[in-house]
Amino acid sequence: METTQRQTYLDWLRILSILGVLLFHSAMPYASDMGWHIKNHETSNLMMESNLFMHLFRMPLLFFISGTVSYYMMQRRSTLSFIGLRFRRLFIPLLVGVFIIVPPQIYMERLTTGFKGSYWDFYKTVFGFIPYPKGSLGWNHLWFIGYLLIYDLLFAPLFAWLVSTKSNRFKQKLSLLANDKWVYVLMVPGVVWFGLLAAKLPETNNLVDDGCYFVYWLLFLLAGFICILQPKLMDSLERNRHFALTIGFLSLVVWEYMRWNKIEPGYSGWHFENAIFYYLFTSLQAIIGWAWVLALIGYGKRYLNRPHHSLNYLNQAVYPFYILHQTVIVLVSFYIVQVSNESILSKYIYTVGITFFITVLTYHLLIKPYAPMRFLFGMKPLDKPKKAEPPQAEIKPAIALSLLDLEHKT
Repeated sequence: METTQRQTYLDWLRILSILGVLLFHSAMPYASDMGWHIKNHETSNLMMESNLFMHLFRMPLLFFISGTVSYYMMQRRSTLSFIGLRFRRLFIPLLVGVFIIVPPQIYMERLTTGFKGSYWDFYKTVFGFIPYPKGSLGWNHLWFIGYLLIYDLLFAPLFAWLVSTKSNRFKQKLSLLANDKWVYVLMVPGVVWFGLLAAKLPETNNLVDDGCYFVYWLLFLLAGFICILQPKLMDSLERNRHFALTIGFLSLVVWEYMRWNKIEPGYSGWHFENAIFYYLFTSLQAIIGWAWVLALIGYGKRYLNRPHHSLNYLNQAVYPFYILHQTVIVLVSFYIVQVSNESILSKYIYTVGITFFITVLTYHLLIKPYAPMRFLFGMKPLDKPKKAEPPQAEIKPAIALSLLDLEHKT
């Protein structure tokens, strides 16, 4: 049986993922060894560690959920209709982001490196169309939207086939993966790909030379589409959630133990000469990422599949919130890092709080109520107010009694 109705646990997980992105990006000005647009004078190694852990699964989880979203959007739509919808929901906000939302981030960064001009002096350089960081044209955190758009455009014909009756035999074969713990075979391509290429092709998010991660993220999206296509796979993830969490936890412990004891390539504790150990160590990050994502999906299906009156509002808000949040963080942290005699923790808490406050109110007051703004931020159009039905004529009691008497007599 196919899943045609949105599952609320996926919406809750999407909302929680975006909140995780807020916590992650708010920590970037204060995390050691992590280059970013704005950096505090003092940084924290422990904050870096928490960000490293979150980075292993935060974007993979979003891509997995995005795969399920693509599945629902493909329902009762042709390939061209799906492409048109994704173009409106992804390309338009990306265009708005590149020319309106992202430039303030780059401007504030330029100020920290000695630029003295006004914002208008800087903004004119955006139209030199020189990619960031050499130039002023960039998509920064909106790379996620760009990648998602490309994935959906490339795989729209495949998605259309998968949701059609033509793929019924394939869907039946997929159900075999729901037996025992075979669903975790979905991890294998991503783990192998990452283990072989991640060290040679580090993450850039610029599409041009991001060969390893471009495919790595894609595999999460495809896994999400396949798992929602065959509901038995989602049931298996729920049933085996403890197993996935165990794998994710043990892999994380091993990886962190090796890192903290410098048992990794390039450090004194690495005594392995065979190249296979090098690839195995690299693949640990992918195992952690996949295991935690599949565990979160399983636990979410078990405990978060519950509707709430606030879900519709939150589900509409998360996309504009994602588009806006990093620009707000950069603007806020530019001034916060200049404050002296404050701890890193207090600055971080203030960054999170002020960013959440500004971003939510910007959405609620300036985006949500207005149709043009909703369009620019990839939201659904405003619901048309229902026409009031004309009141039905009341039958007077005397007439009603007469009708009843007549009916009785006949």
